[in-house]
Amino acid sequence: MPLITLKIDVDTFRGTREGVPNLVRMLQKHDAHATFLFSLGPDHTGWALRRAFRPGFFQKVSRTSVLEHYGLKTLMYGVLLPAPDIGQLCATQLRAVQQAGFECGIHTWDHVVWQDHVRQQDAAWTQDLMQRSHERFVAIFGQVPQTHGAAGWQMNPHAFRQLDAFGIAYASDERAQLNDDGSLLHADAGPHRLSVDGKTLSCIQMPTTLPTLDELLGRTIDGELVTTANIAALLLRLTASPRDHVYTLHAELEGQKLAPIFDQLLSGWRAQGYDLASMADYHQAIGQRELPVNPIDWGTLPGRSGDLLLQAA
Repeated sequence: MPLITLKIDVDTFRGTREGVPNLVRMLQKHDAHATFLFSLGPDHTGWALRRAFRPGFFQKVSRTSVLEHYGLKTLMYGVLLPAPDIGQLCATQLRAVQQAGFECGIHTWDHVVWQDHVRQQDAAWTQDLMQRSHERFVAIFGQVPQTHGAAGWQMNPHAFRQLDAFGIAYASDERAQLNDDGSLLHADAGPHRLSVDGKTLSCIQMPTTLPTLDELLGRTIDGELVTTANIAALLLRLTASPRDHVYTLHAELEGQKLAPIFDQLLSGWRAQGYDLASMADYHQAIGQRELPVNPIDWGTLPGRSGDLLLQAA
């Protein structure tokens, strides 16, 4: 059976406390596997307001209703309210996900700090933040992490090397290149290894191959405005021809206001004959397959502002 690998990014304190339990219940209802990737340090979501000066930011905000999905309190963390430490305050909720049988991995230490600064930072800065998240993960879960998914699909060469140093076997830190309608630009997009400074790294990259809900909502695609009423059908059209996919969802979106859409997707993917998998399941399915080796590449995707890591063609 082809796989839809469900990769869940958890950015915020609210997403951890409210969105994650909702997703656990929904996944159990559909007998679906998934991987939860957690932010393990302070929630400085309010600092993200500085992104207002970036090209395309206001267009994205107007389409996806950031205030509605994240809440005013979350948008004040680090600005008018102190930043809650997610790993300290939510350790019980995080362990509950593991106890429910779901794979858990590292998203980041501080999602705003990482997303906004890592591309320009040096090895010492990068290793410091990654070491904090690694140590916090071990303290909470009692085991070393096997997987990682970068906040905002932002990394640097030092970060990729650090994944190998930690023994991270597989990660999803990149995106596949997409056409305007969300379809894959390159049919062979998928698992690969990275070449960094002439060296092939061990960690297998499993790039996200489908657009995210916030990249689609409010856009006009093929002459049709994408709304909450038709977005599930659009995504299901993209998966109508069977092949392995990685879908990134967010505890703050699919775990809360957009939960009914995710429920439709889970039912639809089952009807299309997909197995709903974790990143560990996908890694096992890849097995000893010989994989292509790609350089680090950057670019843009329809519906998302700013550069992010893309699988090189």
